[in-house]
Amino acid sequence: METLWFLLVALMLTAYVVMDGFDLGVGILHLAVARSGEERRLVLRSIGPVWDGNEVWLLAAGGTLYFAFPLLYASSFSGFYLPLMMVLWLLMLRGIGIEFRTHLHNPLWQSFYDAVFCGSSALLAIFLGAALGNVIRGVPLDASGYFFEPLWTNFTVQAEAGILDWYTVLCGVLALAALAQHGALYLATKTEGALQARARKAAAWAWPLVVLLSVVGLIATLRVRPQMADNYREHAWGFLLPILVGASLGAMLHFRLRGNDRSAFVASAAYLVGMLGGAAFGLYPQVLPASTDPSYSLTIYNTAAPAYGLRIGLIWWCFGMALAIGYFVFLYRRSRGKVKLEAGEEGY
Repeated sequence: METLWFLLVALMLTAYVVMDGFDLGVGILHLAVARSGEERRLVLRSIGPVWDGNEVWLLAAGGTLYFAFPLLYASSFSGFYLPLMMVLWLLMLRGIGIEFRTHLHNPLWQSFYDAVFCGSSALLAIFLGAALGNVIRGVPLDASGYFFEPLWTNFTVQAEAGILDWYTVLCGVLALAALAQHGALYLATKTEGALQARARKAAAWAWPLVVLLSVVGLIATLRVRPQMADNYREHAWGFLLPILVGASLGAMLHFRLRGNDRSAFVASAAYLVGMLGGAAFGLYPQVLPASTDPSYSLTIYNTAAPAYGLRIGLIWWCFGMALAIGYFVFLYRRSRGKVKLEAGEEGY
């Protein structure tokens, strides 16, 4: 049951990154690809029906983590208190940037909230990447299973490092580039004309950067935590995940050059799945490694809820996921196709 719930939590976090990742990417590129008020409304309309629904996966993953691995939830939410508060504010600022820009028809007002939306989206991508970097690198857990990290120390990887160091910043920059490319490909599938052309150009610029950062990130990960390769040595089928990453990068380039935006976007989603799946496979069965004493590391076994609760919870989780999946299928089918603005239409 512990392994099953580990997979379910990883699946929900991956669903959040893939689904909310493209509207984060759209926000990152908002000011770069949209040159007029009409184009900015089109950009917002492309994610308008789905952006808030996509964030449900983050809430669901947090709730599942609380239920299935309560000690991990307590330890991580206390140790990462400051960055979690920053992420919460960035999530709120994204929503404010989208919703408040239409309250006044004033260029200064709308430009301000466009900048809020763009800046909060970029910072959120960086913080989410840095958070994953912290989990891979390890945190200074003590014997009680708790820890505290400052925001930064001297930016070196050490036992008592801060939340931000050279490795976690690298992970944040990789997340920024990957989600910007994901958003550009999504925007290319939803728009036409000059806006679509600029979105395709943004994806073209992002692709080599993502490839370079992926390679550098892999090398850095093996240097910072060589134990990440242990599961791959013991279970050769795990190499399917890095193969998926490489194949999806090649597929993105192939489909983008052919002008097949939808298939390139699917390949981008596969890249994110491969990257996150590879990290989860390398960490298993650890869920929060200790950078101090390896015996203090939190695993799926010493953080899990009682087996009876996990079995009963699985039944209710299945009901909840069936409802959520049904809702998302309906939502995405209803909002499929290119976005357009009608003459005299208000709002985004």
